[in-house]
Amino acid sequence: MDLDARRVLLVEDDRRLSELLVRLLTAESYEVVPVFDGQAGLHNGLTGRWDALVIDRTLPAMEGVDLVRRLRSRGITTPMMLLTARGTTEDRVEGLDSGAEDYVVKPFDSDELLARLRALLRRHTDTSPMIDLGGRTLDVSTRRVLSPGAEPVELSAKECALLRVIAANPGRVRSREELHRRVFQNADSPNAVDTYIYYLRRKLGHGMIRTVRGLGYRLGPA
Repeated sequence: MDLDARRVLLVEDDRRLSELLVRLLTAESYEVVPVFDGQAGLHNGLTGRWDALVIDRTLPAMEGVDLVRRLRSRGITTPMMLLTARGTTEDRVEGLDSGAEDYVVKPFDSDELLARLRALLRRHTDTSPMIDLGGRTLDVSTRRVLSPGAEPVELSAKECALLRVIAANPGRVRSREELHRRVFQNADSPNAVDTYIYYLRRKLGHGMIRTVRGLGYRLGPA
C-alpha cells in the first residue's frame, strides 16, 4: 500500500457506479474504500482516517445529507462531497448547509469530478491546522515538525497521521488498538503502531511520545 496515497471513503449504493468510481479514482492514485449504505458510511467515517469522503445523497439506512450532518456533529472535519441526481437550488443549499463542501449532480463528467475532488483536497490542505507539540509544532499541511532555530523534520503520511492523533489531546493515553484502527484501518500488521512509534522517536527524540505501560501512548515533552 502506498503510504502517501490519498484515502477516499466512497459511500455509494449503486454497485455499478461504485465500481466505476473506484476504477476512476484508483487510476488517479487514490486509495479508495467503497461502502454501500449510510450506516457503514457513518461507522467508517468515524473510525477511519480519510482525506476525503464522497457520499451519494440517496442511500439505504441513512440519507447522505443526514450522514454528513452526523459526521460533522461528531467533530469530523474531513472534506466531504455529495453526489446526487437532485440538482435544484433548494437541494444544493440543503446539501451544502449540512456540512458538505461540494455538491455534484449526476450525471457528471469524470474529468470534472476529478478536478473538483482535487480542488476540495487543496482547500482542505490549505487550511490544515498547526498542532502544538509542546515547544514544537506539527504542520499537518506539509507533514513537517517545526522547531525554533532548527531545520524542519519531514514525516511520512502515516507518521504524520499517527502523531496527529496522539497530539490531538495531549493528556490522553491512546491505546494501540485505537491507533491501529484510526491510522492504519486494521489493514496493516498490529505491530505497525509500534513500528511507526519507533520511526517517530528516531526522528523527533524518544521523549516526544511516552509509553504508558499496559495502556498505550501519549504525547510527552519535546
